[in-house]
Amino acid sequence: MIRLKTNKELDLMRKANRIVAIILSEIESRIKPGVNTYDLDIWAEEKILSLGGKPGFKGYGGFPATLCTSINNEVVHGIPSKDRILEEGDIVGIDVGAVYKGFNGDGARTFAVGEVSNKARDLMDTCEKSLYEGIKMAKEGKRVNDISVAIDRFVRARGYEIVRDLTGHGIGENLHEDPQILNYDNGQKGPRLKVNMTLAIEPMITNGGYEVITLNNEWTVVTADGSLSAHYENTIAITENGPEILTKV
Repeated sequence: MIRLKTNKELDLMRKANRIVAIILSEIESRIKPGVNTYDLDIWAEEKILSLGGKPGFKGYGGFPATLCTSINNEVVHGIPSKDRILEEGDIVGIDVGAVYKGFNGDGARTFAVGEVSNKARDLMDTCEKSLYEGIKMAKEGKRVNDISVAIDRFVRARGYEIVRDLTGHGIGENLHEDPQILNYDNGQKGPRLKVNMTLAIEPMITNGGYEVITLNNEWTVVTADGSLSAHYENTIAITENGPEILTKV
């Protein structure tokens, strides 16, 4: 069931997501060759706590960390580790959640580690732009699938594939709520969008196939063919004036 947020709840959502936005903004300068993902995770947890929130992912379903740090062919849910050291030319997806007074924020960006290939840069650029194409459709009276179609058309026109086993979602008091938001067009319209709905829109794309597998750690999802993957996510609220991006500084 989709529950619309009250204005007071939306204010709490704005604060939770601003914490997420600050993490994603400030972590960029920390991503460089030689850095391990464990240190990024410790920094993020301390920063979230200092901003009055608490990590949204740590302990969620048993996940062991504050950040998801997904490198190269890892699509999502990469687990930070002292042994995962970023190297020149890598791309790394940083997904982070924060809880503020019972409400969730969620956002992700993919970052270049040093100088990356044109292939990797174009993949990242396509994924990021597809996110904003989807957000444009998040308006009162539209359908959930209008978001999906916008992402699908943009990504496929540029020759990339879309991960199908992972989706965007509603968000609020729970990290994952209805509705499910596919990143590809499955031909079904889905629920109609209403003012005060809050959604986490998050395209995940590859420069190979769409198939994915989960590693033995039971968390990290990787491309089945080893191709590169990029992931971008914003939490938005549907307002009378159109979509409001909550994951912004």
